Amino acid sequence: MSPYEIFSSHVRDNSPVALATIIEGPNVGALLVVTPQGVAGGTLGNSEIDRVVSRDTMGELEAGRTIVRHYGPEGQSTPEDLIDTDTVRVFIESFSPPPLMWIFGAVDFTAALARVAKILGYHVTVCDAREIFATRRRFPMADEVRVTWPTPMFEERGDRLGPRDAVCILTHDPKFDVPAIEGALATKVGYIGVMGSRKTHEKRLERLADVGITSAEQLSRVHSPIGLDLGGRTPEETAISIVGEIISSRTGREARSLGATDGPIH
Repeated sequence: MSPYEIFSSHVRDNSPVALATIIEGPNVGALLVVTPQGVAGGTLGNSEIDRVVSRDTMGELEAGRTIVRHYGPEGQSTPEDLIDTDTVRVFIESFSPPPLMWIFGAVDFTAALARVAKILGYHVTVCDAREIFATRRRFPMADEVRVTWPTPMFEERGDRLGPRDAVCILTHDPKFDVPAIEGALATKVGYIGVMGSRKTHEKRLERLADVGITSAEQLSRVHSPIGLDLGGRTPEETAISIVGEIISSRTGREARSLGATDGPIH
């Protein structure tokens, strides 16, 4: 496949990808396709400039930036290195797809959360192992409905999750929520929220310890009870509470989370 074909296939698949193009200097028009995992195709002329530009492009892709950067023909990138050296201008075009929200559990709260998440621009996937519940008819607002267990989902797609994304676990089922949390913690996802009472979460922590998840650093990434303390009761109000916590977590603004309070959660 040509670099353009590789780039296009990632865009069609809604996967993050960047295209680095030499627009001035030796090898004008040379292309390098870069994903979060590294070089996916093409070359800018030699292995050294490919190495340096791919490194920088991965950083620009993570930030979602499109930018022009300057190098030497061998990838020199500091001002001292570029003195008396032909300058290569590289245009880095980043494709950052919509943020992802994976919702585990085909329950009543899921439909409300999926609707609110779509308003905020998320690409929403609903996942449940029960075929009778995980249907397009019940969740027409979701971009995708998958009948599967959490572990295969994370093994197949977990590397796509990043700081802009969210995993919301609404199942109340130990067979589902423990592997879902375990899978989410193995990714770079920015938000992990789990539904349930404080008593339920205490029992869940015991089950997580049984599978080796005990570190405070890991467990601090898990928001449970899920959402902000807004006093919501309906699925729609709960959905607002959840996305409010996601926004607060992403922006670093202080907001009162249910997990940080000790009163009734309803």
